[in-house]
Amino acid sequence: MKHYLSLIKFSHTVFALPFALLGFFLAVQHQGGAMPWRTLLLVLLCMVFARSAAMAFNRYLDREIDGRNPRTRNREIPAGVIKPRAALAFALVNSLLFVLSTSFINPLCFALSPVALVVILGYSYTKRFTFLCHFVLGLGLALAPTGAWLAVTGRFDWLPLLYSGIVLLWVSGFDIIYALQDEGFDRDQRLYSMPVVVGKQAALRLSSVLHLLCALLVLVAGLWLRQHVPALGWLHGVGAAVFVGLLFYQHTLVSADDLSRVNVAFFTTNGIASVVFGLLVIADLFI
Repeated sequence: MKHYLSLIKFSHTVFALPFALLGFFLAVQHQGGAMPWRTLLLVLLCMVFARSAAMAFNRYLDREIDGRNPRTRNREIPAGVIKPRAALAFALVNSLLFVLSTSFINPLCFALSPVALVVILGYSYTKRFTFLCHFVLGLGLALAPTGAWLAVTGRFDWLPLLYSGIVLLWVSGFDIIYALQDEGFDRDQRLYSMPVVVGKQAALRLSSVLHLLCALLVLVAGLWLRQHVPALGWLHGVGAAVFVGLLFYQHTLVSADDLSRVNVAFFTTNGIASVVFGLLVIADLFI
């Protein structure tokens, strides 16, 4: 179990899970009535199964690339800790469990489950042919708030799409930063990433622009939410301020010439930003 949790980087769930819960509780507040505990459990199961499938499939598909990269050659499959076929089977089982879980939610979520799988599994192929791979990853995580909203309401709305837009811009921006450390390797292997195509400096500038747009969308979503929830208090504002502050703080940690603190920017800063923002907004909705 320890090896499989490491394979799928279970700790990275902090990136998307708070936004999935945010989408869920926004929908609950919008609907009114009793808390749908069964739906909450199913949403959490969908998050676990979908993310486990995506990460395991990515590790399976990239096993040879990871084995050639000094930074990743100690991952479970290249190191021989987990067999490739076992990782693929793990991904397939989790994919089936994800689809099965959506079938217990509502017909719309079940019908859209293959679309979600195409996005989150298809991401693993993208760096082989397009530098837009960062945006596909962002799209995969951006499905979380809208998917959770659909689980509760069974219909689309603008509010969860705004928060999906926030996740898309946020994740795409910090994934570009993370890709800086493999720029030389990716270039040698003829893999695509934004740093490879435009260079490190331009990639960092693009990441900053994406995060600026993300901050503006946080403001727009907050104003929209306040119109629909007039009793919203100050916790939402604090959460938004912390999220935006950490969004830009990570850009002070890295430069094209100094990537020594990439992991701090990628994991710690973004993990804290997501958890604080999600929890404070949810608390404000119900307190």
